[in-house]
Amino acid sequence: KRGYLLYGPPGTGKSSLIAAIANYLKFDVYDLEFSNITSDADLRRLLMSTKNRSYILVIEDIDCSIDLPDRTKNRAVYGHSRSRDQDRLTLGGLLNFIDGLWSSIGDERVIIFTTNHKEKLDPALLRPGRMDKHIHMSYLTIESFKVLATNYLEIYDLNNYDCFQEIQELIESVQVTTAE
Repeated sequence: KRGYLLYGPPGTGKSSLIAAIANYLKFDVYDLEFSNITSDADLRRLLMSTKNRSYILVIEDIDCSIDLPDRTKNRAVYGHSRSRDQDRLTLGGLLNFIDGLWSSIGDERVIIFTTNHKEKLDPALLRPGRMDKHIHMSYLTIESFKVLATNYLEIYDLNNYDCFQEIQELIESVQVTTAE
């Protein structure tokens, strides 16, 4: 099992990269919607239903899609109760889902998280073993534009095009995404 974090501004290709990875690996893709998950037990049931499959589990916009209270505040205000935790979705439940004992059941699994705001994520989510690779998806650069032009337009030498200098100046002067 592997965990990846794709982070960066909206429109920089995070979802497109996930689709390309799934296509390359020939894995099924499951998009985890936390609006349908209300407890740690729900997460465990979901994980058990995917055993014996090779898949990519996508949790998009993790910073927005799940509201986990700060762990230290949670213990101070509510105390620590295992039965209470099982009735709701907790950070501990999510961490166990990602790399705990229950997560070792089944075939090959890749979890990919996306976020526009890496700094909002709990450090426990970011550590190696949970999110093994952090990949920054940045704004368009002239180098990435050249790759896109080659791959999609079959233009192999942009320097031969009159408008290339203008395109280069525009890309360098504004923050533009690959989607734009």
